[in-house]
Amino acid sequence: MKAYVMIKIRAGEIKEAVGLLRRIKGVAEAHMTFGPYDAVAVVDAADIAEIGAITALEIQPIPGVEQTLTCLAVDV
Repeated sequence: MKAYVMIKIRAGEIKEAVGLLRRIKGVAEAHMTFGPYDAVAVVDAADIAEIGAITALEIQPIPGVEQTLTCLAVDV
């Protein structure tokens, strides 16, 4: 299962936060973005529970992270 986690980060802390995102097991990619969100992380996990755990326990505690929006990817 794949999810895109859109992340708002405090100004001045984006580069460091993206570096920490890239170290998280289950985060396949992490990039700084321009627009309403400051970064996006691509999370690969076995199920929705694991995506929730990665988001709540690994991504949200990163210093500077203010808000996340998790978008589940679906194949049709």
